[in-house]
Amino acid sequence: MRKLTFALLIAFLPALGLAAGGATSLDPMEPDHTNKASLQRGAALFTNYCMGCHSAEYARYKRVATDTGIPVELYEENLIFTDAKVGELMKNAMNAEQAADWFGVAPPDLTLVARVRGDDWLYSYFRGFYKDDTRPFGVNNVVFNNVGMPHVMVNEQGLCAVAPHIGESASVDPLSGDVRNADICPEYAIKGTMDAAEFDSAMYDLTNFLSYMADPVKVERERLGIFVLIFVAIFFVFAWLLNREYWKDVH
Repeated sequence: MRKLTFALLIAFLPALGLAAGGATSLDPMEPDHTNKASLQRGAALFTNYCMGCHSAEYARYKRVATDTGIPVELYEENLIFTDAKVGELMKNAMNAEQAADWFGVAPPDLTLVARVRGDDWLYSYFRGFYKDDTRPFGVNNVVFNNVGMPHVMVNEQGLCAVAPHIGESASVDPLSGDVRNADICPEYAIKGTMDAAEFDSAMYDLTNFLSYMADPVKVERERLGIFVLIFVAIFFVFAWLLNREYWKDVH
């Protein structure tokens, strides 16, 4: 018994360590894989801003186009910038060794990043860049400290001059009546083309798309799950009646 208890304790130690390590506050984000318009906008953002460095090589262009409701011909014409065919995997042309020299490490594949990091983490990360002249690209991130990635959407969001308020809800000062943390960035070093609400909406779409990429059958799985549960409930009734019939004469 002692050996079994000790083995179970050892097995749960990694999980306890992960739970203790997740101390960063995040902004919540609830994905909606049925929102085709959001997925379409997210696909466009991913292709234009992410695929220059990152790949999604466990997904295919055609499957993404079909699931998001984008006509295949339109997707191939506007969202494939290489000579890849629409039925191929979503790889990019960046050489891994060159990428490691430029960024210090090769940019990871993003197909399953939402499963690894979580939707809230991604949504907060995309909005968490701020100016830091000590870093090679001049930026840092409140969610991923000492990040090695440049802020590729600086023209759209702008660049926060101080660490943005990620995971902090807006509140009212009871003495002055001033609203605190009304905007995640209180001061900008560079102004962007989008206001805070527009950029948050764009990052929701991008995160929603990456969440779909990590689990493309979620909607179908949940739909079938309802029918499975209905079948189990009906089958239980007949199984219970049959069991009662078998045992009614047993005393």
